[in-house]
Amino acid sequence: MASFNKVILMGNLTRDPQVKYIPSGSAVTELGLAVNRTWFDKQSNQKKEAVDFIDVTLWGRTAEIAGEYLTKGRPVLIEGRLQYDTWEDKQTNKKMSRIRVIGETMQLLGGRPEGGGGRAPGPQRSSGPAQQDYGAPSGFEDSGFDAGGGGGGGGQDGDEVPF
Repeated sequence: MASFNKVILMGNLTRDPQVKYIPSGSAVTELGLAVNRTWFDKQSNQKKEAVDFIDVTLWGRTAEIAGEYLTKGRPVLIEGRLQYDTWEDKQTNKKMSRIRVIGETMQLLGGRPEGGGGRAPGPQRSSGPAQQDYGAPSGFEDSGFDAGGGGGGGGQDGDEVPF
């Protein structure tokens, strides 16, 4: 039987990306993406809204571009695939799991933030190596990569997206 695993998300970053490098030299970053959805509830006759928080992992040049040009609150469009991760918590010996998105392409949305902080004007699209399948390389679990936020890429006035 054929199968298909494709996700397209558009939302705002919940934290600044922090690029890390694994021992093989590949860049990796975890993004938190807030995706809003609205619907009309016929029973209460009101418009309802909810926010879903999605974890996205980017690899290679796409991770580096995210670290350089994205900041908390910026809108972004991510195309990728779902990945189901399982592990055993070392403290409780309990089996844990989560679903995350492995981003394969990224498109920056919106214009430059106020003050011309050197971020890329949108829309921009990362291409090339980011189109490849970037599953976690072997040794990723032992690389010391922390999925937490913080940090973030710099940039100066006049920077352009390098692609």
